[in-house]
Amino acid sequence: MLIEIFNKYNDQLWEEYRLGKIKKSKLKWYRFYLSLKEKNVEDKSLAKSLDEFYLSESPKKTKLISHTIEILEKLKNKYTLHIITNGFNEVQFTKLENSKLDRYFNVIVSSEDAGVLKPDNRIFKYALEKAGAGQAESIMIGDILEVDILGARAAGLDQIYLNPGENPHNEKISYEVCSLKEILEIL
Repeated sequence: MLIEIFNKYNDQLWEEYRLGKIKKSKLKWYRFYLSLKEKNVEDKSLAKSLDEFYLSESPKKTKLISHTIEILEKLKNKYTLHIITNGFNEVQFTKLENSKLDRYFNVIVSSEDAGVLKPDNRIFKYALEKAGAGQAESIMIGDILEVDILGARAAGLDQIYLNPGENPHNEKISYEVCSLKEILEIL
């Protein structure tokens, strides 16, 4: 199935992007190019058209993880919430607005604005500075172990790893949950 092929190349190229091995401009269209090529369609122009379509349509997808709004409502009443994202600015801000999540967050830090990507601990330090928050009073909630959780740990932050698939690992994490609702038991 083409989506599985796309996901494989998308994940691979995002990892290369995080490691500085590929530029954003290439990642965007090249994931489509490699996916098409695997299906014997070598068409750079088509790959770039698919990229444009994908980047214009993906922010319109607003389906959220179960209980997202409920949990954010409860957390917003007790804490100041912020986001750190590796997502592209032209997609992330629109997606947050379209899904009505932007109203829950005071500061949104993108890797493009910070100049470094998660898991580099400098983005976490940059985010703390932008938010006016201290390390000891902050906690990172994320669903990508290597990027969100290990990056936050390297920056000296406590972490909550959202691991709904209960993917096995050997990392020492502050907290691990299978659903968003479990976060309320911790905070």
